[in-house]
Order: sequence, then C-alpha cells, then structure tokens
Amino acid sequence: MKIVGVTACTTGIAHTYMAQEALEKECAKRGYEVKVETQGGMGIDNELTEEEIADADAVILAIAIGIEGEERFEEKQDQGKVITMDPSSLIKNVVDVVNQLENL
Repeated sequence: MKIVGVTACTTGIAHTYMAQEALEKECAKRGYEVKVETQGGMGIDNELTEEEIADADAVILAIAIGIEGEERFEEKQDQGKVITMDPSSLIKNVVDVVNQLENL
C-alpha cells in the first residue's frame, strides 16, 4: 500500500513533525510505502510530486491550517481516498487512522 500525506500545525513546529513521525513509524510496521510532506515553520519539506500523489492508494491530510497546494489532492478527494484531520488526532490515533486509510 502507498500512502502520502501532508502535516501542518498552527505553529509549524511540534505537531507537524510529531504527526509525520507517527505516520511513518506505523506504516513502516505494516510494510507500507509512505511519504509525508511537512509544511512547518521551516517551509515545505519533502514535497510530494504529482506522480507520487497519483500513485498513492490513500492520502492523509493532518492539517490544522490551510496548506499550500491543497488543490493537488482534488482528484483523490473526488475518489474518496482522502482523510483530513487535525495533526494531534493523527498522533493520538495513528493505528486507527492507518486502518481507516486501508479501508478507503
């Protein structure tokens, strides 16, 4: 399974990177491919390409603020392949969230 995501919190520091780490660890446990773009205090890191988004089975937007390039995910949204939530919810419930992504 291929999962891509974006994490972004209001201050762009702690929760952005904690959510990224939680998702990457859970996907690694399951043997899934994952790439997480962060939009934090340091700007955009690990930016997703159009090809990576198109190839993904599911998308997680763990965002508490508006993000740059959100329109990139419209096609996946139309397909019902996107979950959007607050980064703190992803951190606290990463197992359940990845289970939801599997079922999209």
